[in-house]
Amino acid sequence: MAHATIRATLIPEVVRMISEKYNISEEEAMDEFYTSRTAESLSDSDTGLYGQSALFIFGLFCQEKSKKQ
Repeated sequence: MAHATIRATLIPEVVRMISEKYNISEEEAMDEFYTSRTAESLSDSDTGLYGQSALFIFGLFCQEKSKKQ
């Protein structure tokens, strides 16, 4: 499966988890995710992050978010 297809499958699930955890709309969650370093790493095929689970990527996002606060 192509990396873009895998990312297209993972991202909606990650966004849903962000929305639920932080009690924000999915639009807000999408904005937060797409402006994060985690999303930047996910879009870089060299990192291999596309091969991880949505839960793992969500965990990275939460760690990143907690360090910003």
